[in-house]
Amino acid sequence: MTRPSVDQVWEWLGAIPDPEIPAISLTDLGIIRDVDWQDDTLVVTVTPTYSGCPATSLINMEIETALRGHGIENLELKRQLSPAWTTDWMTEEGRAKLEEYGIAPPQPAGGPERCPRCGGANLEKLSQFGSTPCKAQWRCRDCLEPFEYFKCI
Repeated sequence: MTRPSVDQVWEWLGAIPDPEIPAISLTDLGIIRDVDWQDDTLVVTVTPTYSGCPATSLINMEIETALRGHGIENLELKRQLSPAWTTDWMTEEGRAKLEEYGIAPPQPAGGPERCPRCGGANLEKLSQFGSTPCKAQWRCRDCLEPFEYFKCI
């Protein structure tokens, strides 16, 4: 088999959904930090959203399964904790996908700009914590619907 290009590998990785938010890919999330061929071994560097993220093992398994499915035999997954992941690493496409999915994307001001359901700006925080530690629970006072906000990290 011909060795695939790094760009091709990035494309394959871009098709792997985040296990906690399947609307966005691992590359949209920004946790894939590097892809490089070192001799005949493909090295993929991954930075988890936080060091204790419970999905890290599943993410690694999904990466390995996808790449082996594309014929990659020699693979090394490298965990990189420094620099720590930040929401700044999320792609603009990923932020838009979050909003389409009903989760308000992270904002530097520390709270959502608008309701991802109706677009209203009359919002209130219900809880600092949502279904995962990286999300908070908010409600729109215009449409009265609750929604999650992906916290800025």
